[in-house]
Amino acid sequence: MAAAEHSVGFEPADRLAEDRETVRRRFWRKLKRVVAHLPFAEDLLAAYYCAFDKQTPRHVQASLLGAIAYFILPFDVVPDMLPMLGFTDDAAVLATAIKLVASHITPDHREAARAALKRGMGEAEPEAEAA
Repeated sequence: MAAAEHSVGFEPADRLAEDRETVRRRFWRKLKRVVAHLPFAEDLLAAYYCAFDKQTPRHVQASLLGAIAYFILPFDVVPDMLPMLGFTDDAAVLATAIKLVASHITPDHREAARAALKRGMGEAEPEAEAA
């Protein structure tokens, strides 16, 4: 099978993932808006911190940025505004990416995610910019 056949429907996320600064900016905007509805917020934040960690290998960063880009896209397979179902596709994409690169998501990434959630999203973005 050709590689293109495996990415059907993910092209917008793939293109967005190539622009790290846009991902960074749009990620925090969307996360702040929806964090209360995300049972996987800590995993999402840990993946974010791993993706932007300079010590993380490029192929791992690319995988995580693709999953994060899918999360921030306004239109996806299951619209995020649907109660109970809206983030199921985002969670599935993220869970798959995390499973593939789990050994690269360190306790430091997880601790940073917990700390960001604990203190609230308002303070999380500036720290992430410095990472």
